Amino acid sequence: MSAPRPLVLLVDDETQLHRILRPALEAAGYAIESALTGEDALRLAAAHGPACVLLDLGLPDMEGREVLRRMRGFLPSPVLVVSARDRVAEKIAALDAGAADYVEKPFDTGELLARIRAALRAHPPGPEQTPRFRAPPLEVDFERRTVRVEGAAVTLTPREYALLVMLIRNVGRVLTHRQILHAVWGPAHGEDVQYLRVYIQHLRRKLGRETAAMLQTEPGIGYRFREPEAAAASEA
Repeated sequence: MSAPRPLVLLVDDETQLHRILRPALEAAGYAIESALTGEDALRLAAAHGPACVLLDLGLPDMEGREVLRRMRGFLPSPVLVVSARDRVAEKIAALDAGAADYVEKPFDTGELLARIRAALRAHPPGPEQTPRFRAPPLEVDFERRTVRVEGAAVTLTPREYALLVMLIRNVGRVLTHRQILHAVWGPAHGEDVQYLRVYIQHLRRKLGRETAAMLQTEPGIGYRFREPEAAAASEA
């Protein structure tokens, strides 16, 4: 079986750029997800854990640097800013906010592909970007978007699935209520902590007692997906 193609998330409100870059990126061996807004970018980054993000700064719903700042809270993958803004101050601000590189528009496609390769060499995909996650009795196949517990399929809503995947891709890390709500539901829901608690309860119930123990509450802060060994120890 061939290795899965690295996923690139392209975030830009210029649909023409998506039409140009998609075939070039696919020909270079990448899978593509597209977002036209910052909210869509955060949702897709949380749900799919791309290996690399190409991010424009001039998005219609929020500043690209704000998207970058929020992504840095839960996504370890490199983010390359691709923007027509050529002021040195803009470049410095983006790099200081966590961008791995800054590519000016218009750009040569070959150079952009070389920058992506360089970013991926510097930030090789870790366990959070593998195509499957196993922590018995739980198994998640990110490519097929399937969840199984003790071999039995578990049906999750799209929001429940995105929430679970975001926690798994940050296994061991505490994610704040705001980080999760912004990424999975969008910026308008940043304060809906009770809403998030309800979804966590639904997840725990569907996943069963043993898996539910891995979804740890950090009181007043947020949630984390525990390392499987830690979850087992807490049940002892």
